[in-house]
Amino acid sequence: MKKSWVMIALMVVSSACSQSVQPTTANKTVTQSPPQHEHSVNAATVPAHFEVPPAKSSLGPTLDPEKFSGAARDAYRAVRAIPVTIAQLPCYCHCDRGFGHKSLYSCFEDDHAAHCAVCVQEALLALRLEKEQKLTPAQIRDTIVAQYSR
Repeated sequence: MKKSWVMIALMVVSSACSQSVQPTTANKTVTQSPPQHEHSVNAATVPAHFEVPPAKSSLGPTLDPEKFSGAARDAYRAVRAIPVTIAQLPCYCHCDRGFGHKSLYSCFEDDHAAHCAVCVQEALLALRLEKEQKLTPAQIRDTIVAQYSR
């Protein structure tokens, strides 16, 4: 009986991560800015994120990356490496709407990201863009918005 509830919960989380739901702007506690790229994206369709960098000390703890394997472990490590940047990014699995997440960072405070390819891919992309291309959090956000809002 207990296993079936766990399976149902995993299916719900997995389903939420794969849906392409447009968020509403009602009850948002974080601000959104229009992206700075060639094609226009409605700011209301950009998932929640912190526009002003939060203090690192104000962010909750993330799960230990060593609890996971493969790309999920790498993504949890990425979030620990650049937490303030990750907090300034929207998550395009639209978990802000389904789970009340405030930014991509929220996905890594529990095991949500470990079951969501979108969360993992965004975190790994953010780390690569910051470390290799020396992009700012705003530039990384614009890149993610451009890539995932198509």
